[in-house]
Parts: sequence; structure tokens; C-alpha cells
Amino acid sequence: MRYGLIAGNGQFPFLVIEGARRAGVEFAVAAIREETDPRIEGVAGRVVWVGLGQLGKMIRFFKSEGVERVIMAGQVKHAQIFSGALPDLRMMKMLLSLPRRNTDALIGAVAAELARDSIELIDSTTFLSDHLPQAGVLTRRAPSKREAADIEYGLEVAREIARLDLGQTIVVRGRACVAIEAMEGTDATVRRAGSLARGRLTIVKVAKPNQDMRFDVPVVGVPTVETMLEAGATCLCVTAGKTLMFDREKMIERADKERIAIVASPPV
Repeated sequence: MRYGLIAGNGQFPFLVIEGARRAGVEFAVAAIREETDPRIEGVAGRVVWVGLGQLGKMIRFFKSEGVERVIMAGQVKHAQIFSGALPDLRMMKMLLSLPRRNTDALIGAVAAELARDSIELIDSTTFLSDHLPQAGVLTRRAPSKREAADIEYGLEVAREIARLDLGQTIVVRGRACVAIEAMEGTDATVRRAGSLARGRLTIVKVAKPNQDMRFDVPVVGVPTVETMLEAGATCLCVTAGKTLMFDREKMIERADKERIAIVASPPV
């Protein structure tokens, strides 16, 4: 079976390619011109570059390559959709059919368009199961009582914003909400929180209730810890089994060095 990859930004697409290669799978890659790291050409066999609005070109490429299953990996900044990218006819028709343009609606519509051409969008963690943490404390230091209380409060709020598809991250201090993620992404949310209430911050990043693992799966890594240090955050809570941890050993090592607590909470 031939697999395709829709590659967004960051490390995610590279890890998918690496994991798939270990399983003996090669990808035909549609790289998004506004987002994808150009180094993708050095690790993938067949790559075509498409603009953010070139849905028709992307599907034609996958069809020409005999692709039957596609993985979507790497963030495409939601704000890019409103940045002036010109949609092709297929993308325009899709956008006009949507009653709303949140992440689930947009990517779900792309999945439906792929399905029209007998291409199935599959779980983005298919080749990355070893990057999904089990529930429990992942660092040497467990959350303090203060941090545990902030996690409890933060989970309530974070699950609501995730349910509404507004974002995945909330920053808490003293059981008060400091910042909520919208379009800017996790790192920018944490930095904003640090500018408002630096120090003793707890970060809660959750999967949506009934998270669709085909897209918008929560991702953390070493850059997450570095951003936490910038903002003075001391604790991170993620969803077990539904959050990808990239460079896990390095991430945990860095967190342990800085006395940051990381915990994975059971999904709801």
C-alpha cells in the first residue's frame, strides 16, 4: 500500500518519516510551501511543494503516486489561513461549504475531500506509538501541592476550550487563569503568560475530548521546556496516550535539570 504525507512545520513530519522507514514504509510527501522545513527533500523520496490553498494540486499529486492512505503531520498555523493565501478552485469550494472555520472543521473538510478521491486520512501517530506517554509523573520531581491544585483547575478549563476547539493550552497560577491559547500556538501562549505573571506558572495542555488522532494531536518537546523556562513556569501537564513527546529523553533530562515537573494525566 502506498502512503502519502502532508507535511506541516516543525519536527513532526521528520519523525513520522523516520518511524515509517523503520516499518519499511516510504512516503510521497506534499510539503506546504508556507510551513514545511526545506530539509524534507533530503529525507523523503518523492516531494512536491504546494501552496497552502492548493488542495487540488495536492490531491492530484497523491493520485498520480498511487497513494491510498495519508498522514497529516506538523502544524499549519491557523492564522496562515487568513494571511492572504490564494485558494485554488477545489479549496475555494470546500471553504465556501463550511459553516465555521475552526481547526476541526477545516481539517475534517480536507479529510472529506481526500475521501472523495478514495484516499483515507489515517491516525497521525500510526508510526509513533513510542512517543505517547503513559499516565503518571514523568520527571524526577512530582508536582507540588500548589502545582497539583493548579493542574486540577487547569484541566477543567483546558478541557472546555479544547471541546470548543479554541486551543489546547491554558496557563494557571494560584488557581487563576493567566492565559488561554487561541490561534497563536502553545509557545506564544506561554510567553504571553510569562509577560503577565512571571514565575510559578503551571502549563496544562490537553487533547480534545474524543480527540481525533488523525490531526491536531497535542505535541510537546524540548522547545516546550525552554519556553517554560523563559516564562518562569515550573510544571507541565499533558494528556497520557494522546500527546506526542518529541525527543522525550532530552526533554525529561532538561526538565529534571531545571526542577520542572512533568505529569501525564489520564484522558477523559
